[in-house]
Amino acid sequence: MESQKNYKNFWNEKASTPTGAFIAVDGSTNEETARLTGRYSARQVSLALDLQPGDRVLELGCGVGRIGREIAPRVAHWEGCDISSNMLGVARQRLAGLPNTGFTELHRSSLQPLADASFDKAYCVAVFIHMDKEDFYLYLEDMARVLKPGGLFYFDVWNMASAVGWRRYALEINQYRTADPAQRKDVARNQFSSPEEVRVMLDRAGFDLVLELADSPWVQAIGMRRGGGDLVARRAQAQRDAARIAYTPLWTELFDGLLDVVTGKCEPSSMWKVLADDARGEEIPMFRAWYHGLWKVNENAWGPAPN
Repeated sequence: MESQKNYKNFWNEKASTPTGAFIAVDGSTNEETARLTGRYSARQVSLALDLQPGDRVLELGCGVGRIGREIAPRVAHWEGCDISSNMLGVARQRLAGLPNTGFTELHRSSLQPLADASFDKAYCVAVFIHMDKEDFYLYLEDMARVLKPGGLFYFDVWNMASAVGWRRYALEINQYRTADPAQRKDVARNQFSSPEEVRVMLDRAGFDLVLELADSPWVQAIGMRRGGGDLVARRAQAQRDAARIAYTPLWTELFDGLLDVVTGKCEPSSMWKVLADDARGEEIPMFRAWYHGLWKVNENAWGPAPN
């Protein structure tokens, strides 16, 4: 299939309908779930980047504006870029009431339409995980170009060094044990990194490491564009906020539980009971909404989803 060879075709096909676009972004099946997950990610981004009202902020791989809808009201300008025109169409509708937003369609693994040193901060959430490593690096390199010296960049990637991260990686590996070797793997398949790889990539692309978090299925990193800014002060501030930037132990526990369901280790109803107690943390209602949508999609295998 042509969509397997080309990022733009792949994501435009996934986002051929608004519902398809939401699901493709993070598995959200409706607006309510997208807002719950969007607020959670926006909190992480805001702290990681120390967002200020005067900042010009860039999101790479903005999708339907899940995070951008939460970030834009906090900054001077938010620019969402994506390789999928269909994704950008949904994002424009969702952010239509926010006058300080812009949208840029990308055509290859670069930020070519955007000017040098035109942004103060940038972020990329759950996007590099769908790229070949060469494209991951090319975007990092170009991100250094569009950020001002001293500008901050936050991103995350799947963490193969984590025990739960490796469980998620195993799902990808198992797909290819008996696959036809003549067929090209999906270009946007989930790919995994290690903390060391992330540090090397950042350094070679022109960033100094501000913070790296790797105690979850994600490697989360903050880089500072070389040539400006107070690196020592940035590191100290990021370290103070690290606990609120990081994916929590509860997030990891719940994600591990989802993997139990997907791999048949436990019944879907068992996980639903785990998600009944909101007092355990903010992750519970978010996971419950997300999991309910997942169950609806899998009713043929799991039975009717709970009300």
